Amino acid sequence: MNHLDEITVEELQDALDNVDGKKPTQRLLAVIAYKNGVTQTELAEWYDVQRRTIYSWLKRLDTDESLEQAVSDDKRTGRKRKLSESQQKEFEETVHDPPSEVGIDAPAWTPALAQEYLEETYGAEYSIPSCRRLLKEAGLSYQKPRCSAAEADEDEQEAFHDELKKSGGKWTPP
Repeated sequence: MNHLDEITVEELQDALDNVDGKKPTQRLLAVIAYKNGVTQTELAEWYDVQRRTIYSWLKRLDTDESLEQAVSDDKRTGRKRKLSESQQKEFEETVHDPPSEVGIDAPAWTPALAQEYLEETYGAEYSIPSCRRLLKEAGLSYQKPRCSAAEADEDEQEAFHDELKKSGGKWTPP
């Protein structure tokens, strides 16, 4: 950690004023504490991390980059989307209409239906959980179907509900 000898606590404190985010701040505070005599083992206990993590934080400063850059992580882009932006927008517009608008015989969009549509239309394979996420991103929400006895008379259903209200919502014998 020879490079740390060249960095003053004041420089570290100045860098602390210029960083954003929890991790870079935490790393700089650990380095300041280390420069003030706190051991790596003690720092590991303070931050509830492994000792080698503290070593890595200290080692980050052994570079020609500015202190702010050294303690910050590089931007992570993540995996590339399977649909282009225009395809994503087109899909979102499609799912706001009933499936029958695109020739699918179904009353509503489901993740499985969206999965099939995405593969047939765009050649993109998605898992069911990913289709749920795409439907949610499109602004749709999950609606649970409610059961009703289709063959029951409407007047009888209403009488049953009235009786149920009178009983305080408890099942009572007739």
